[in-house]
Amino acid sequence: MIRTALITGITGQDGYYLSRLLLEKGYRVIGLVAPQRRNNIVKLGNLIEQIEIYPVALTDAVALLEVVEQFRPDEIYNLAAPSFVPDSWNDPLGTLDLITGSATRLLAAIHQLGLTTRVFEASSSEMFGQVDHAPQDENTPFRPMNPYAAAKLHAHWMMVHHRQRYGLFACSGILYNHESPLRLPNFVTRKVSLAAASIKLGLSDRLEMGNLQAKRDWGYAGDYVEAIWRMLQTNTPEDYVIGTGQLHSVQNLVETAFGCLDLDWTRYVSIDSKFIRSDEHFQLVANPAKAKRDLGWQPQMTFAKLIEEMVLTDLDRLRSGLIAPAVPQQP
Repeated sequence: MIRTALITGITGQDGYYLSRLLLEKGYRVIGLVAPQRRNNIVKLGNLIEQIEIYPVALTDAVALLEVVEQFRPDEIYNLAAPSFVPDSWNDPLGTLDLITGSATRLLAAIHQLGLTTRVFEASSSEMFGQVDHAPQDENTPFRPMNPYAAAKLHAHWMMVHHRQRYGLFACSGILYNHESPLRLPNFVTRKVSLAAASIKLGLSDRLEMGNLQAKRDWGYAGDYVEAIWRMLQTNTPEDYVIGTGQLHSVQNLVETAFGCLDLDWTRYVSIDSKFIRSDEHFQLVANPAKAKRDLGWQPQMTFAKLIEEMVLTDLDRLRSGLIAPAVPQQP
């Protein structure tokens, strides 16, 4: 029997990798896309022909109820959210409605229709915010520091409450930074990979950075969607921290990216205070022991291999004229 999966945020990085995984497993994949963003489906590349795209506004409760009733999915993966956290300050209410509202409306539809649909919510390590110890696990207190994190936390608790009150199979993955060649250039990993490739080809000659000693727990998006899928295959819905458990500094990121191309990063990188964030001293690093124990999951791609893949992909793109060379980014 073919299982049906419904995905919000399907045109994003995670949506692509999750769709690819589910298609490989024989699922019928349906992507919900806001009507005004339908052109974004080109981001799905060679997967477009295998995915059913359904235009619907995630802020429309009636429309979402009709979609869920029509397809009666076995699984729902709610990935929709603003992709760049700082942007949430520009529209806090819109961020709250997209993240929390969408999750709540989907849960309400499942409950109202009496379905046994299993639901995954993409929570974020940003919910931990101003941590006082590292690493973090499922019992670490939440202290969100921005509208994005606050909205994610609200959606996270809606999953818990619907699970407890109505017995829905609803769970969340508290995801740490996960990257891929599909990352947008306003993320530091892609900013660096694109700059290294640009400099190698003589298309640019410098890279402006902020605090090189800032550290992150960076993993590969393709590994993380495997954990996401496994969460909905368990007998009991629970929440899981998903990360590598390893910290790498921004300097390590730069060294690795430039080293892939035999470049001496110190010749091209300069520090500009406008890129330094006020929260860099908070160390968000996962303790994924529960996911490893219960889901049998652990990251497969190393940090070095991930960055190399991003750099070489950008090198190929630039040689093909598919993207513009790297330019200094705005903070």
